[in-house]
Amino acid sequence: MDNDAIDQILDKYQGQAGSLIRVMMEIQEEEHWLPREVLVKISEKLGVPFSRVLRIASYYKTFSLTPKGRHEIQICKGTACHIRGAQRVLDAVEELTGIKPGETDLDQKFSLETVNCQGCCTCGPLIKVDEQTHSRISPAEIADALKKYD
Repeated sequence: MDNDAIDQILDKYQGQAGSLIRVMMEIQEEEHWLPREVLVKISEKLGVPFSRVLRIASYYKTFSLTPKGRHEIQICKGTACHIRGAQRVLDAVEELTGIKPGETDLDQKFSLETVNCQGCCTCGPLIKVDEQTHSRISPAEIADALKKYD
């Protein structure tokens, strides 16, 4: 955990309780998750009750209370992607990474999630790695797509 980076983010907002979600998003982006000790620090620095910080961290799917990989894989399981073979794509990703949806691999390289729809129904099956979208992807193309991420 990079305490200096976390302190810089917190110092930037100088106790502005209204910036709670923004602070949490920046720290999540930096650390890929929100450890309990960081939530306590956020609570103290922004003057927000810990219960509120924890409630927000637990409610929004954007936030994770468990370690995430450096690269987040999202596989669309919406109707259009499902019909076009999303399950086979998911199976290929699971086989290559050794993880199931909701998990992170041991070296914290990848985290895997399924989502209901990415809004690109004509491009399915679709996976998104970080901010890169891979559309009309086949199970055979998964290995090459994931090689790009170290």
